[in-house]
Amino acid sequence: MLETLFTHLAQQEAEMIRLRRDFHRHPELSFQEVRTPAKIIEYYESLGIPYQKNVGGNGIVATLQGARPGKTIAVRADFDALPLQEETELSFRSIRPGVMHACGHDGHTAIVLGLAAAFQPLQEELEGTILFIHQHGEEVFPGGAIQMIEDGCLDGVDAIFGTHLENDLPVGTIGYHSGHTLCAIDEFEIVVHGQGGHAQAPHRTQDALVAGAQLVCNLQHLVSRRVDPFEPAIVAIGSFHAGTAPNIVTGEARIVGEIRTFNEQLRHQLRQQVDLVARTTCAGIGATYSIDFTTGYPSLWNHPNETKLVQEAAGFLPEGHVREVKPMMAADDFAYYLEQVPGSYFFTGSAKTDGRTIYPQHHPKYEIDEQALLIGAKTLGATVLRALQT
Repeated sequence: MLETLFTHLAQQEAEMIRLRRDFHRHPELSFQEVRTPAKIIEYYESLGIPYQKNVGGNGIVATLQGARPGKTIAVRADFDALPLQEETELSFRSIRPGVMHACGHDGHTAIVLGLAAAFQPLQEELEGTILFIHQHGEEVFPGGAIQMIEDGCLDGVDAIFGTHLENDLPVGTIGYHSGHTLCAIDEFEIVVHGQGGHAQAPHRTQDALVAGAQLVCNLQHLVSRRVDPFEPAIVAIGSFHAGTAPNIVTGEARIVGEIRTFNEQLRHQLRQQVDLVARTTCAGIGATYSIDFTTGYPSLWNHPNETKLVQEAAGFLPEGHVREVKPMMAADDFAYYLEQVPGSYFFTGSAKTDGRTIYPQHHPKYEIDEQALLIGAKTLGATVLRALQT
């Protein structure tokens, strides 16, 4: 059946590229997806595969039930875009100002749709059921995964798999990792409340800008001096706003940052320490503060047995093109699925190898090598077959 599946996928390659380009041209932001799910539904209707729409919001779950009973294996693709102005010269670049598919979700969706089309003619030979989960809102907390899970998308599922196009790997490569693979992430906003005034009388003020600047520096000491150097952790500041004019001492400063960890205990500890540093730094100039934490995604933990299936499934690639990769300090709400059922999330190399500059995800010039679509679909499809037969 694997050989037949690969033949069908090869026949679907041009269609996967067409679909990917259509989604790329018409990106939609998280939780604002309308056209994308409608196109996905239209495609499943053309295949005659039953589906459920509006799962947990804008999500879709299509079901291909084999002729014989067996396990239920799910695959997932996310389909939301990012608030970026595209700067590529692609003929199918985004037509929506300030919105771009810069993280490969257009490709993920095309891969899973192509996989569904390739499996559909094999329905009478299948033992078990395949669920095709199309998820909205991966890029923005609380994420679409938890909403879809709460709406029952994993009911009866024995295992789940997903892939992410990855420009850190050349096209023709599959990367896998067992155990902690992506980090947990939380965000915070700190507002320093001081006392504003005229710059000619600084002694009558509590300068929120100075306190904020000290706070930004002091927070950098948390990882270097409070965390075991063998324990991955990041405390990053992404935004600092204070002041309006050179002769005004500002009374307010806003700092936005994030915490990334693998260890749940450390994750909680760093939240407490960010709060403590904010309190003590502000107290030094007589200012007060408020802090708001937003809990993001948990660490993504790949199950060893299912990860081995991915490694074996990618055996159609030449020797050395299937490699174990290091954990990454990126995050993905696929982690929620893996908290509920066994599964694995792997990386499909998508970097062009023609010598041109390679841009990473979330960059306005991000591009992929579209050969990655067929390779990702083959690996995902072979993994599903192995999981159904295990």
